[in-house]
Amino acid sequence: MVKRVFIIHGWSSSPYSGWIPWLKSELEQKGFEVYAPYMPEPDIPDIQEWTHLLEMGVGKPDKETFFVGHSIGCQTILRYLQHLKGNQQTGGAVLVAPWVHLNLAAYEDQEDVETAKEWIETPIDWTNITRHTKKFSAIFSDNDPFVPIADSKIFQDKLGADITIENNKGHIDQESGIVKLQRILSELLKMAKN
Repeated sequence: MVKRVFIIHGWSSSPYSGWIPWLKSELEQKGFEVYAPYMPEPDIPDIQEWTHLLEMGVGKPDKETFFVGHSIGCQTILRYLQHLKGNQQTGGAVLVAPWVHLNLAAYEDQEDVETAKEWIETPIDWTNITRHTKKFSAIFSDNDPFVPIADSKIFQDKLGADITIENNKGHIDQESGIVKLQRILSELLKMAKN
């Protein structure tokens, strides 16, 4: 069975930004089918639209279906997983700079506050997520201006995620100068091997 990976970019970003092109290329060289969709209206991400697009892209998930998300892309993956039915299983997810809360620096204007509000206030069904995926890895940076490092404990407690805290990598994105991060690849390969 072919191993599939869905890479979901972050807010105001694209599949061509940061480490996503590098990761896609590395995984394809190793025989994975990789999908990195352009999410709708990335400057004003909407939960329903982003989750629906991921659902349509995945179709029927299985244990060879893996996810990698950045920032709000991680939330999209979690919200997709929580709506899976019955005993549908997926292989695992690597969450890069994931968040449940945001630091004030994340908001440039009132529109950002409004956009984030839906993502922050709509509850996440952690229990249902873990029914469909057992393997999680969450990667944080100790100087991320947007993501509180305390959120790492939430991902550890709620998902049993393996936590990595990188030094001085900002929001682990293009703006932080991160166009390659070996840890993302190694965490995914570890999941896919088991």
